[in-house]
Amino acid sequence: QHFAGFAYFEPRPPCDATQIGRFRGLLGEAGLEALLSSTLVAAVDMKAIKPAEFERIIVDTTVQEKAIAHPTDSRLLEVARRKIVSAAKRCAIPLKQTFAAEGKTLQRQAGGYAHAKQFKRLKAVVKRQRTIVGVLIREVRRKLSGRVGSTADSTTANNTTTNNPAFRALHTWLERAERIRSQQRHSKGKLYALHAPEVECIGKGKARKPYEFGVKVSIAVTHKQGLMVGARSFAGNPYDGHTLSAQIEQSTNLMQDLGGLGRSGGVGRLIRPRQAIVDLGFRGKEVDAANPGLEIIHRGRIKSLNKEQRSWLKRRQAIEPAIGHLKSDCRMQRCWLKGETGDTLHALCCAVGYNIRWLMR
Repeated sequence: QHFAGFAYFEPRPPCDATQIGRFRGLLGEAGLEALLSSTLVAAVDMKAIKPAEFERIIVDTTVQEKAIAHPTDSRLLEVARRKIVSAAKRCAIPLKQTFAAEGKTLQRQAGGYAHAKQFKRLKAVVKRQRTIVGVLIREVRRKLSGRVGSTADSTTANNTTTNNPAFRALHTWLERAERIRSQQRHSKGKLYALHAPEVECIGKGKARKPYEFGVKVSIAVTHKQGLMVGARSFAGNPYDGHTLSAQIEQSTNLMQDLGGLGRSGGVGRLIRPRQAIVDLGFRGKEVDAANPGLEIIHRGRIKSLNKEQRSWLKRRQAIEPAIGHLKSDCRMQRCWLKGETGDTLHALCCAVGYNIRWLMR
């Protein structure tokens, strides 16, 4: 309430919870990047860090998991069935059969067979669920086309179905349900959640968690003090090295206001990352070609490094606890915001919170 401008204490929340989401959406990516940049300026003003320290950073990637359930075939098919039935009901499309009781029974059977490792029975149950979803998809599409064809003015009917939010939602669920029904074990571009199609299956080689379902996020911290100077999400699970140029671009933009904050000899000097300490996921000739003017240091070229560069490389692991605190203390462990925009905003909000904690310490 103090930050909201209240003059005295009131025993109620200062605003509705939905206003926070709207405010975050109005700020957008540019607004949150400006907020993150202001934390860097505050750190220099407090003399907690020198401007020259921003020229050497550590970069790494992690997975920002999405708030979805574990994507088993049985559960996805049952969710697709329920979504089609409810969307068709909102559009006043009568269905011959909804398979509600059978769908509930099949999902329970699939869970039991999977737990007992009875995979032949599990395969038969999942096959029946695919059949049910296919029956519903074809019936809804048949009745949609029949409704448009039976109308005298087909143009008016098409405009009604495209402009009506209920019909647009129905088409969206039909498309996603068809993807769920047709995808197989080794299919490319699989759908892991009907409400979050941007989710990717990312394997980071962790023994405790072989696969994580979310988006890849690149993190950059200063080499000496560990201040967060960049956080950017990437859709589509790109190779780590291909994210480096975008991360350096963001960090350079955030450091624009630091040029005139140093000593008199450094006034007007452009502050930007000049050395990046990374792991072996960032090696490759195309990575070097995409980042001209940036000195990329990793242990793959240890023989060509001098003594000073080898000492810099020893602090590469300092970003790992920063990522751990970012997840456990600043809520990056699970992203509840919607879509790719929500992933971007959530990563930036977590980085801002990390820097504010850093400044308070």
